[in-house]
Amino acid sequence: MPYVTTADGTTLFYNDWGSGTPVILIHGWPLDADMWEYQMMAMAARGHRVIAYDRRGFGRSSQPWEGYDYNTFADDLKTIIDTLQLSNVTLIGFSMGGGEVARYMSRHGGKNVVKAVLVSAVTPLMLQTESHPDGIDRTVFDAMVTQLKADRPHFLASFGKTFFGAGMLNFTVTNEILTWAENTAMLASPKATIDCVRAFSETDFRGDMGAFKVPTLIIHGDADATVPIDVSARAAVRMIEGASIKEYSGAPHGLFFTHKEQLTNDLLLFLGA
Repeated sequence: MPYVTTADGTTLFYNDWGSGTPVILIHGWPLDADMWEYQMMAMAARGHRVIAYDRRGFGRSSQPWEGYDYNTFADDLKTIIDTLQLSNVTLIGFSMGGGEVARYMSRHGGKNVVKAVLVSAVTPLMLQTESHPDGIDRTVFDAMVTQLKADRPHFLASFGKTFFGAGMLNFTVTNEILTWAENTAMLASPKATIDCVRAFSETDFRGDMGAFKVPTLIIHGDADATVPIDVSARAAVRMIEGASIKEYSGAPHGLFFTHKEQLTNDLLLFLGA
C-alpha cells in the first residue's frame, strides 16, 4: 500500500487513482479516505489523477500520540503534495477536511493549488465565542468528548444517524452504510478521535479565509444538523472573495453518499471535466 512519511515520522496512507490533472480529497471526521469512493471513481474515469489520504490517526495511517492540530494537518497535506510532486492541484475538503484546505492556503500560501472546494466544511468557525456569538455552544462539544470517552462505539453509532440524516422516513441511507461508517470510525485512534473534536470545533479559520486566491466552490446541505449551514457555508462565502455556493435542499451532513450523484456532477463541472 502507498504511504508518505511526514517530518515527525508519521506515515500517511493514500489512494492514488487515474491520471491527468490532480485532485486531492480530504476526508471528514471520524471517517477515512474511503468515504470518497463514489467521487473518486467518477473523477478518475473522467481524466483526473485522484488522491485521497487518511488523516494521521485515522484509517490506515499511523497513530501518533500528538499532532492533531490544523498546523500539523496542513503540513501533512504539504507532505502529500511535495512527495508526489503535484502541481495545478484542486483541493476538496469535507467537514473537518475543509479546515486543512483553509490552513494550507494560509500557512503554505496555497502553493501548487489552482482550485478549492469546501464540502459541508467546518470553516470559518464552529465554536460560539464573544466575537462569534452565532456559533455552537462549547457544551455540545464537551458532551461529545465525554460520550466518546465513556462508550465510543455507542456514540459513533448514534452520531452516524445524525451525520446521514437517518430516520424512520428517510431512505437515502442504508443500514449497511451506517454500519460501514461506524466500523470505519472505530479504526481510528481514540486519542485522535477526541483531539480532533477539539480541533475542528475550536480552531478559528476566519483569518485563513482571505488566503483563498483561487476559484472556490462551497457546497453544503441546508438540513445539515452536524455543521449547520448558517455558521459555516453561508458565512464562508461572504469571506472568500469570488467564491460561489451551492446549497443542497434537504441534504444532511453526509451528502457525499446521500446526494452522491449531485455532488459528483457538481465537482466534475467545477473541475471542467
